[in-house]
Amino acid sequence: MARDDEDALRQRLVSMETYRTYLDGEAFVSDWLTVDQGMIDRFADATNDHQFIHVDPERARAETPFGGTIAHGFLSLSLLSTLAYDAMPGVERTRMGVNYGFDEVRFLTPVKSGARVRGSFQLVALKERAVSLQSTWNAAVEIEGAPKPAFVARWITLAVLDPPADET
Repeated sequence: MARDDEDALRQRLVSMETYRTYLDGEAFVSDWLTVDQGMIDRFADATNDHQFIHVDPERARAETPFGGTIAHGFLSLSLLSTLAYDAMPGVERTRMGVNYGFDEVRFLTPVKSGARVRGSFQLVALKERAVSLQSTWNAAVEIEGAPKPAFVARWITLAVLDPPADET
């Protein structure tokens, strides 16, 4: 992680007390990110999924209702991490964060090559433990100008925490 990224993340760290106030509150929203053909092609190479609807613009234009190539659903899903990093606060004392899983994912609208997307994250559940915090988020990746999001998901994250200073 670059120094500027670390500094930006540190500025968004909040106390556990503040983090609790986000429960069932307003959504955190990321900046827009462009999903271009280069990103789609690199994802196709990484996953060995070269279906023409993703990697062949001419054929996708001629043979699909999309008017061109679309991103893989799993590419859109994988963008949650970077979009979340841009939008969501962290908790002080976090040593590391990990994906815990999903309760539900529904793909609603294809992301066309060249589209801009952003993440929306609403905290809907918390499970606090001695040295971890499990957070459940209603997450969506919105497509600029589209009436429906690319997908909606119930995303569970886990923050591994350092013990409080008074316990060391």
